[in-house]
Amino acid sequence: MRRPTAATSDTPSRRDLLLFALPALIVVLAAFVLAWQFVRPAPPTKIVMSTGAAGGAYHYFGERYREKLAQDGIEVELRPSSGAVQNLMRLKTDDSVDIGFIQGGIANEPESEDLATLGSMYLEPVWVFYRGSAEYDRVAQLKGKKIAVGLPGSGAQLFALQILGANGFATNDPHLVPIGGMDAVEALKRGQVDAFFVVGAPQAPVVQALLQTSGISLLNFAQADGYGRHFPHLMRLTLPRGAIDIQGDRPPRDLQLVAATANLVVKADIHPAIVTLLLKHARDIHSPPGLLQAANAFPKPLDHALPVHPSAQRFYDSGPPLLQRYLPFWLAVLVDRLFVMLLPLIAVVIPLSKVVPAVYNWRMRSRVYRWYGELKYLENELDQDPQAAADAKAIATFIARVDRIEQRATHRKLPLAFSNELYTLREHIALVRRRLLRLAESTTESDKPR
Repeated sequence: MRRPTAATSDTPSRRDLLLFALPALIVVLAAFVLAWQFVRPAPPTKIVMSTGAAGGAYHYFGERYREKLAQDGIEVELRPSSGAVQNLMRLKTDDSVDIGFIQGGIANEPESEDLATLGSMYLEPVWVFYRGSAEYDRVAQLKGKKIAVGLPGSGAQLFALQILGANGFATNDPHLVPIGGMDAVEALKRGQVDAFFVVGAPQAPVVQALLQTSGISLLNFAQADGYGRHFPHLMRLTLPRGAIDIQGDRPPRDLQLVAATANLVVKADIHPAIVTLLLKHARDIHSPPGLLQAANAFPKPLDHALPVHPSAQRFYDSGPPLLQRYLPFWLAVLVDRLFVMLLPLIAVVIPLSKVVPAVYNWRMRSRVYRWYGELKYLENELDQDPQAAADAKAIATFIARVDRIEQRATHRKLPLAFSNELYTLREHIALVRRRLLRLAESTTESDKPR
């Protein structure tokens, strides 16, 4: 009798593979789609900064930031302005402006939802330069003189008018001239104005130009502590004797100044990576010691008129993110974004890669093992029924059952990788058949006449 041959093939297993792979694939895709919802968009490659007038501190520092961020592939567009007031207005109303410098005392929205501060970058003293060598120590001594108070819309003009108003000057006083920047410097040198209110860092070209000009003096704010009581955003500073020029002994005595903080303000929805990048460069730009500050005094969250950006607060608490400390900015951002997408790989793909093959193997082997169950059941019948083991008809029935088992088992199609399981089953079927054939021979001999 011709025995059936085992049928093994890779083709029938495709349906089984789909049965397991398709649900697993759906789960993986769903996990990646869910993770994608938490992936931050890439940071912009261009930001717009509202600075100030040419020659002012805001413009000076804006150029420093532009140079620094260019090294990280971020383009910074600088938009000159009249000063802090216009910068605040742009941040509030112009969607294209992302960042700007604002003096302390200009904004007062501690619960603001559209703006946030990155902290105070430096101190902006109120410098009152005047012609002549007289030693003025009170603003009131300038009455009757022509005073340049800064450009309209600038923080310098706002401060100048506040301080002049506190000293009895009328805001519409015809002696108050609305000019600022290098134009006011030239006007002071030529004698077109007698004094000039400047609000800015010592590094500002306007301040440097006047500090180095002979015949121009600097007013000493003898009432500096009193100004701090009337204007809480102002603090007292001391310009030490000889701080400008040791050899020339300028200033010839300690001078008291009042100063506000210069704060870097951003839109609240600015990309967090840009925040940490700005503060990373702010440390390089603003932390060196200067004429009026010690080393590492800035940046610092001193002004609380606006909420501190959450990413800025984390920067002050623990420094820049780990990746940005050791990797280029673009690579750190890429790895940070990809890390979120790795979570599905860790949480879903890796466990599935172990579970699915194991279940698939079990399913393939179970198709073979079911015939072992029938063989075991047949042998149990044979062992438990001695009369059947001595009956030729019963044995023939058992042999027919074994043949059917083999025929069905060998026609069960399996992948080639599991063909050894099928051949091992056939060997075991052959063992049972040989036992039955021996029993059949023994019953035949016992039935022969003696």
